[in-house]
Amino acid sequence: MSRTLTYFVSDVHLGLPVGDAAAREKAFVEFLQGMDPARTSALYLLGDIWDFWYEYRDVVPKGYVRVFGALVALMDAGVEVYFFQGNHDIWSYRYFEELGMKRLVQPYVTAIGPRKFCLGHGDGLGPGNHGYKLLRRIFHNRFLQRCFSTLHPWLAFRLGNGWSKRSRLGKRITYQFRGADEPLYRFCAGFPETVDCFVFGHYHARVDMPVSRYDGTMARLLLLGDWITAPNRIVYDSEADTFSL
Repeated sequence: MSRTLTYFVSDVHLGLPVGDAAAREKAFVEFLQGMDPARTSALYLLGDIWDFWYEYRDVVPKGYVRVFGALVALMDAGVEVYFFQGNHDIWSYRYFEELGMKRLVQPYVTAIGPRKFCLGHGDGLGPGNHGYKLLRRIFHNRFLQRCFSTLHPWLAFRLGNGWSKRSRLGKRITYQFRGADEPLYRFCAGFPETVDCFVFGHYHARVDMPVSRYDGTMARLLLLGDWITAPNRIVYDSEADTFSL
């Protein structure tokens, strides 16, 4: 049996105290355990799998043993696991790679079967939204990250988890994607490489729409929803050239 399936998932927000966090983690583990390694080629984690993740050189957040166990079991069975840093789990440095996962940086272009994909978390892409882009640069700044690392983990995790919780509770869980008016759509329309399909997370909205590209070609934009309301994933079968949404 050939490995023709590729899975995409994002915005699980493990650890977020909204809804039933334990049930959400259990559902994610069951999703990972339910993947058939004999048919699965790769799993792409498109960011914000954790609601807040910060790792020190010698310290990582506690918990999530079953999540990591399920991911390692997939990799041991030959499934490639890739991850992108989201805006909530930016601060992953080496631990995921030590487990065997491979970090990618958006926008990442790759061929899967007959299709060419552009992948990423989706945040900060496209024109405008300068305030968020400034905040994103601050969070990615290595000097400021080192300064934050001087805090004791007890304090750092409480500050980080408190910020993460407030940033989510102060917003609607779902987002009304505005189609061609969105900066992300304009990013896809003007992307310099010919791509068949763009797959992103971040927006907490399920979207499947065509993109009219600057060069006259058409592409497909797929956005994953979050796991706060219900499990969400996209599966691409490269042999049949079909998507399961």
